[in-house]
Amino acid sequence: MALRVGILTVSDKGARGERADTSGEAVRELLASVEATVERYEVVPDEKEAIASRLREWADEADLALIVTNGGTGLSPRDVTPEATLSVVERLVPGMAEAMRQEGLKHTPMSMISRAVVGVRGRTLIVNLPGSERGVRESLTYLLPVLPHAVEMVRGEGGDHLARGGGVERLQG
Repeated sequence: MALRVGILTVSDKGARGERADTSGEAVRELLASVEATVERYEVVPDEKEAIASRLREWADEADLALIVTNGGTGLSPRDVTPEATLSVVERLVPGMAEAMRQEGLKHTPMSMISRAVVGVRGRTLIVNLPGSERGVRESLTYLLPVLPHAVEMVRGEGGDHLARGGGVERLQG
């Protein structure tokens, strides 16, 4: 079964057509390796309600299994993706966000200022990624081995095989 995905690029310049969305394309390319089908894609400006509205729509109405945002996770006043995400998710998955930051520190000390969050809304996993293509590649590559299983669990399709030890072999194999 293909993983039904939405890619939401958050960029003022991208939304105005002033910048090509190379980071969104990197997300698309990397997700293809886990047989993801991109069903929604959009570039929105760094505006909290625009981001939150799209996340709600894609999770609730489109019933996407995974939404990946890229951009708006830094410290500038316009970086509001984490706040928009926090306003719509019901549960946080802090381990995934912390793992991305930890992996990022192997490549750049700037990773420590990322405010990216990961959370669940209904049956949808929402992952915030950095806005740079390099940051997207480093972060998403690190998450790819666990994404399909995480989505299965969120959607109630994972069963209890982790309790029996089957998950470790599955993730490593």
